[in-house]
Formats: sequence, structure tokens, C-alpha cells
Amino acid sequence: MTITAAADGSALGNPGPAGWAWYVNDDCWRAGGWPHGTNNQGELMAVLDLFRATAHLPQEDLRILCDSQYVINSITKWMPGWKRKGWRKADGKPVLNVELLKELDRELAGRKYTFEWVKGHAGHELNEAADERARAAATAYQQGVAARSGPGFPGSHQLSAAGRGSSAVPSSASGTTRQATETRRPATSRPVEIPPMGGPDEPDLFSQFETDPFDVADGTRQAPSPEALVEELERELLGPLVRGDIGRTAVLLHPDFMEIGSSGRVWTRDAMMMALEEDPGERTDIEILGADRIGTGAVLLTYRSFARSGTTLRSSLWVLDGGRWRLRFHQGTPEA
Repeated sequence: MTITAAADGSALGNPGPAGWAWYVNDDCWRAGGWPHGTNNQGELMAVLDLFRATAHLPQEDLRILCDSQYVINSITKWMPGWKRKGWRKADGKPVLNVELLKELDRELAGRKYTFEWVKGHAGHELNEAADERARAAATAYQQGVAARSGPGFPGSHQLSAAGRGSSAVPSSASGTTRQATETRRPATSRPVEIPPMGGPDEPDLFSQFETDPFDVADGTRQAPSPEALVEELERELLGPLVRGDIGRTAVLLHPDFMEIGSSGRVWTRDAMMMALEEDPGERTDIEILGADRIGTGAVLLTYRSFARSGTTLRSSLWVLDGGRWRLRFHQGTPEA
């Protein structure tokens, strides 16, 4: 028997509120995150937790679908050399995310596994499901609400020890956040401590690539633009996990939210939240047409959405409200 699962990570701001998830099917998946982390840490943690969740089935082949070349290369190519050099790279600098990598190295022992690269955001069913859950977890930490952890892998609780969790919590997290996270995570495996981000060596994360597969041109990270943040939040709101969670839609929708739907119906915030909770619908694929800043506290996002019934042209007005971007107005028009 082969267990096929997708693993993915997400970080809003990279670094920023971060999430991870692995997904086999709707009855077998798990997610978690931290208040502050990187996308690569989320990707690694998703794979680590998958190995831990299936540790009670060491005889089974594990086929891992992953859209991160960094994770695949770290585990299948670079790790042996890093270990021989005392977890240092060829240039002598320490390997980043070393605690996660060491934990992965321990979990890999005796396991049968293969990695398969899949293109992210390209409609792959399992990858999209894992991505959606990872981003939902990151968004939950960004908005200060509880993240859904999922049902886990059947039978994995049989190997758990009381009081041992698998959601890594950065050492920079506050005591309150740490306590809340440890309370809601199921006891399945060991915690991993992740150092605070943003130190002087952080850009060196990309020095191990001859060509940079990430969207970072000069090895430095800058705060995401309002347009990028709004696009990310819009995509979050289009996912059924978020749409079906009234607590999260309450955070994303402005108190004065109004929508003129593609059917011509006018929706209030309360009516929309109740309708989405009852029927969150399916994940919506979109094509961004534009993201235009209107002053310092508003962004107009326009895009095309795709459904079985056809395409719809949509516009969303996001406004900065109390330090958070919230959706103030939305309109949809069926495309001729």
C-alpha cells in the first residue's frame, strides 16, 4: 500500500504568520502554524508532521507531493552533505532551519518514501487542498483566531505520548500565544523550537541555489505591499475552509460590508456570513486583473472568477480598519 499525501506551507509576509498542512483526503489531514515563521519552515514542518503521523505504519510506502524544491532538495540531495559537515553548508555557514531538518532526519530513518514535485497553484487537487489549509492556518494566526488542526491520520494517536505536540512554536512567541497553541494541538509528537526570524544571516537561506527559485531577486525580504496583502486575503476568503468559518469571515468582512452579487442581489455582512456558513461552496479559481491603491488606506482588487456556469468579473474594495485589511464592498458581473 502507498500513502499519497500533499504537503505545503504558507507565510503571510515571509516571514510572518505562518501555517503548514498535509492532506490525504477530507477525512485525513492536519494543519498548524505559528505567529511568526517563514514559508520554508511551513513546508518543512508539513513534511515532518506527515512522517510523524504515519510513524505507526513504517511498512507502508509514503509518496509525498510537494511544490517546494527547497524541501525536496534539502531532504533528497543536501542533507547527507550537511550532516558530514556538522550541519554546515559548503561555504561553512550554518544550515538554516537546522532543528526542523534534524527532526526530519530522525523521522526518515527506516521509512520508505518518495518525493514528487508538483507545480503550485496549478489546479492539482491534493496540492490545492494542502495549500488552502496551510494558508488558512497562517491567516488564523494573523487574525488572532483558533486554527483548525484537522482530524489527523487514523491510528496515529496510538503512538503518542501524553503532553507531546507537533506544532512548532517559535521561541519569540509570547507566553500567552504559546499556551493557547499547546492547548489546542493534539498530542502526537515532539515539538520543534524555531529561532526568531529576521537575523542578519536570514538572506543566506537562498545562497544554496545557483538560480533562485523563489521570488526574491537580491536575497533580501521586504514587507509585502498592501496590494499583495489584499490579494492574499481575497484568495483566503475564496476558500471554503475560511468561508465556512463564521469567526474568520467576521474578521475579514468590514462591519459595513455590502455586496452586489452576480445575480443582482444585495447582501449585508450578516446575511453573507450566515449564507457562507451554511454553504461555503467550492474553491474558486481566479485571474487577477488589477490591484490599485486608492489613497493610503484602500485597495481596489479586480479579477475574473471561473465556475461551471461561466466566468464572472469581480471587484473588491479592501480598506484598512484598525490596522487590518477588511473587505468593505464586493460586486460581481457575469461576463458576456
